Amino acid sequence: MTYEEITYEGYGPGGVAVMVEVLTDNKNRSASEIRHSFSRNGGNLGESGSVAFMFDKQGIISIEASDTIDEEEMMLDAIDAGADDVENEDGAYIIITAPDAFAKVKKVLEEKGYAISSAELTMIPKTTTQLSEADREKMERLLDALENNDDVQDIYHNWRKKIRHLDHGVIGQFFFYYA
Repeated sequence: MTYEEITYEGYGPGGVAVMVEVLTDNKNRSASEIRHSFSRNGGNLGESGSVAFMFDKQGIISIEASDTIDEEEMMLDAIDAGADDVENEDGAYIIITAPDAFAKVKKVLEEKGYAISSAELTMIPKTTTQLSEADREKMERLLDALENNDDVQDIYHNWRKKIRHLDHGVIGQFFFYYA
């Protein structure tokens, strides 16, 4: 059995850009199922390249902030290793890298003794979209339908929504992806 990696692009309710990465043994079945998920939930499947330009592939490394970490030193270590940016966000340091620098930055930070809580290459939207209450419900249904498809590996979107950070009890505005 041969598997293919395919990226589907489209628009969800309210014009939210959506990218869906699929690993499938039957691209016709997957295309039909993804198209059905979009059309049934207020979206439409687009052509290849229709929303990809709205995202940048970046490495994201997260380190939980603590009293034992000297913020300036950690930032300098990350930048010296090749990171593009370091942000202190809700009790965690978020290190952003170019895709080709990701592995090196992660390795250097681990070697320097930093406890990395998460690290991944992901698609980050250049702009975000807010939704009305009606479109939010449709978007949630679209994301649920896509997540329930066994072939779907990752879903990226540019919907800005409020979420609760369980670790910190803080409500913020974030737009990342579902996996």
